[in-house]
Amino acid sequence: MSYKDDIKALAQLREAQQGKWANISPENAARMRAQNRFKTGLDIARYTARIMREDMAAYDADSSQYTQSLGCWHGFIGQQKLISIKKHFGTTKRRYLYLSGWMVAALRSEFGPLPDQSMHEKTRVPGLIEELYTFLRQADAWELNHLFRDLEAAQKAGDKAKADELIAKIDNHETHVVPIIADIDAGFGNAEATYLLAKRMIEAGACCIQLENQVSDEKQCGHQDGKVTVPHEDFLAKINAVRYAFLELGVEDGVIVARTDSLGAGLTQKIAVTKEPGDLGDQYNSFLDGEEITSASDIDNGDVVIKQNGKLVKVKRLASGLYQFKPGTGEDRVVLDCITSLQNGADLLWIETEKPHVGQIASMVNRIRDVVPDAKLVYNNSPSFNWTLNFRQQVFDAWEKEGKDVSAYDRANLMSAEYDDTELGRLADEWTRNFQRDASREAGIFHHLITLPTYHTAALSTDNLAKGYFGDEGMLAYVAGVQRREIREGIATVKHQDMAGSNIGDDHKEFFHGEAALKAGGKDNTMNQFG
Repeated sequence: MSYKDDIKALAQLREAQQGKWANISPENAARMRAQNRFKTGLDIARYTARIMREDMAAYDADSSQYTQSLGCWHGFIGQQKLISIKKHFGTTKRRYLYLSGWMVAALRSEFGPLPDQSMHEKTRVPGLIEELYTFLRQADAWELNHLFRDLEAAQKAGDKAKADELIAKIDNHETHVVPIIADIDAGFGNAEATYLLAKRMIEAGACCIQLENQVSDEKQCGHQDGKVTVPHEDFLAKINAVRYAFLELGVEDGVIVARTDSLGAGLTQKIAVTKEPGDLGDQYNSFLDGEEITSASDIDNGDVVIKQNGKLVKVKRLASGLYQFKPGTGEDRVVLDCITSLQNGADLLWIETEKPHVGQIASMVNRIRDVVPDAKLVYNNSPSFNWTLNFRQQVFDAWEKEGKDVSAYDRANLMSAEYDDTELGRLADEWTRNFQRDASREAGIFHHLITLPTYHTAALSTDNLAKGYFGDEGMLAYVAGVQRREIREGIATVKHQDMAGSNIGDDHKEFFHGEAALKAGGKDNTMNQFG
């Protein structure tokens, strides 16, 4: 419904009250409705799920139409990202937010900073989703409030053309509300626990849930050692649990990202159940490391024996009770994981790798696509990678393979600043710049995200400010390094009162109190110094 149509409908509603709503302005009520488009988290989940499905179809038709996101640990951070995206690019299309379990653990737990091991309160995850969408909805209200103020000014000035232009902008306003890919870790327990938490996340607004195949109570960050995977039947039960949660809540387009950590995981907690040779459990068990035995005398107390490829094998069991996979089987296990997940309800894949290498990712994805042609990935452009060193070494290795003289470069020391302005350094930067484009074209990556960028940007910017402010620069460190840049670069937060909702509140006071409203935005408000 357009703004003008809403005014007419509200006017009719007011008239039906026979004077009891005489103090209610249809224009003001229509304005408040426009500034609060989404009423519930489920409204958001259904809306953003459709966006993701449309984007997935667009990517299938043209791999240059990949999507991107940045990780968030606070609603304000997510809000400012989307405001910045709209300012610089004019649209939020194909830009999402990522909710990182790592950052929830490190920055939002009541226990204080924690490692990424699912030790934080699981209710913090849906709480952060709700917080992010609260701030994104406020960004809508903030942006529309400025349009409505300009509309009032145009109407008072009798400028109909300007008023019509502003009404068109209001009716066609693009929301800051975008899809969030939300990390549910390994589900924080069994399949029922996964279902219950998924429901809370969807009710908060999540249209996309990322689930990993690690053991819940042994969960590790994907870029640390000690990862332990589960048999496929356990993981598929949790995929089913998430799908049931989506369907129960009426989010039929909900998206599930199945993440495999098998590339870097050398351990499993369980031997898979198998009923016949070649079934899924048998395939999982075929990767277990062990020693062939020929008689019962080869079995010691506590040993576990399975049949593997028709032979009896005593599998390697660690002191922890965990079982070890054969070395060098990671890629094969990843391919099996991905095919199995896609054939059993997952929509997108996540392959956790140890480095950003297009060729490595493509080699696995091409094998997956031989079975599931439309397989697509969400890929973690992780700050855990040393991007500079990785890409410089990739260039070095490519040159060496081509027979080019690389004697001027020390491969082990390529991170050094002395290589910044060299041919190798410049080419490595170009490969880094093109990584997302190349990987989306060559390796089936639909969505690129950086898990913890603002963890690092907050630390870096705070370090720069602290160094100057507590040093010789004093107040100039803030003025020149922060405020002056905000003003000249058009950063909305320079008017921090407005960004926090002061002007919206003033307008509401006027709606509620009329001429008696006591407003904060008068001539003595220092925010006026910023024009």
